[in-house]
Amino acid sequence: MPNIPIEQIVAIVGPENISCAIEERYCYSYDASKLQAVPDCVVFPANTAEVSELMKLANREAFAVFPRGAGSGMVGASVPWAGGLVMAMNRFNRILRIDPDNMIAIVEPAVVTATLQEEVARLGLFYPPDPASLRFSTLGGNVAMSSGGPRAVKYGVTRDYVMGLEVVLPQGAVIHTGGNTLKGVVGYDLTRLMVGSEGTLGIFTQIIVRLLPQPEEIRTLSVVFPLLEKAAQTVAEIIRNRILPCTLELMDQATIQAVESYLHCGLPVQADAMLLIELDGPPSTLDRELLQVRDICQRQGAATIEIATTELERERLWQARRAISPALGRIRPGKINEDIVVPRMKIPDLLRTIRGLADKYHLYIVNFGHAGDGNIHMNILLDPTDKDECKRAEQAAEELFREVIALGGTLSGEHGVGIAKSPFFHREVGREGWEAMWRIKKALDPLNILNPGKMFVGNRAFFQAR
Repeated sequence: MPNIPIEQIVAIVGPENISCAIEERYCYSYDASKLQAVPDCVVFPANTAEVSELMKLANREAFAVFPRGAGSGMVGASVPWAGGLVMAMNRFNRILRIDPDNMIAIVEPAVVTATLQEEVARLGLFYPPDPASLRFSTLGGNVAMSSGGPRAVKYGVTRDYVMGLEVVLPQGAVIHTGGNTLKGVVGYDLTRLMVGSEGTLGIFTQIIVRLLPQPEEIRTLSVVFPLLEKAAQTVAEIIRNRILPCTLELMDQATIQAVESYLHCGLPVQADAMLLIELDGPPSTLDRELLQVRDICQRQGAATIEIATTELERERLWQARRAISPALGRIRPGKINEDIVVPRMKIPDLLRTIRGLADKYHLYIVNFGHAGDGNIHMNILLDPTDKDECKRAEQAAEELFREVIALGGTLSGEHGVGIAKSPFFHREVGREGWEAMWRIKKALDPLNILNPGKMFVGNRAFFQAR
């Protein structure tokens, strides 16, 4: 393999923990973005020392290293575009400690998010970040992308729960950032720098997260609207009334129709929009907020309001939201999935813009997502073999990005930049911001060894040419 010193890698991890077989390499060549590039080999380190030695070797021999968790990312952040070595963190899969008194957990990066949530729940504790992929995505990947999820409207995203990290830097040095304490202002906040860095600044080998007490009770509502505009205004009105649901999810008509075709569960396909609203907290507070939310929905012209009274009913209401992704896959074979965010009060403006783009470019666009924090998942459903349709979709996405920035929003609330959004990165952060980040990258990784080609590549053609 070019530039890959197999014998030296074997000396570090053992012969059973490296694979150059094409079948294995292919399995680690793509993520959920459907971007793909086959690495030269895959290695499975078992501890921090091995990761450190591998990074030192990569610098000496000048080969690229691509860290990888579960491969559930949506922007190609773990795709090994330059060949090189995929460092699969599968063996770092232990929950090292749960401390219920201090409400923290120390985990390795390959722990599945839902596994940690279930373990801490047994102790009456709560780890709030809940990406849609929580049943298979890993905490290391969540930290690398600062994943969010439906509960972000009330509880924030992954970065808000990471207290400390053990990190192997690109040249092999091992550092510890943050710690076990809720406060700490000594030096630069390297923990925050690393969270969301998409595997370009370091490889996480331990993660310290803070936990919360479990909410006492939950109330769940499903609300149907004859007009999408009214559903969007309802979101704004709930927040304006100082009510902060733990989830506030939106589905437009195209989404409702897709899910009903998939589940056949009796969804109102003529409705223009649905909201799934969930409140949590003490029962006395919840009862009051539930009445307030119901009244707001009625004033905004809700057609129907359904309130779950049992856990079974709650799960039924959530069933439609969880079925969106597989349902969309049945409509068209491909999609462009953008996770733009605007200030909450701008959601009506954003949805009007998206509907205008669908008409202008003759595209099938589906909208759903975390309306409570302004994060809408705009999905352009398309046929990847139709070059004209793909071109129109790219044009629509680029125009959408300009409009989102003009509304004071951001190009990504959860998925990150990776390869897919790299061409548009500088439009949001500005040339000076882009260059400042690049200088940080080069200071820690002068040879651009660790996850090269992510965030800082100026156009998709560069990747496709590889």
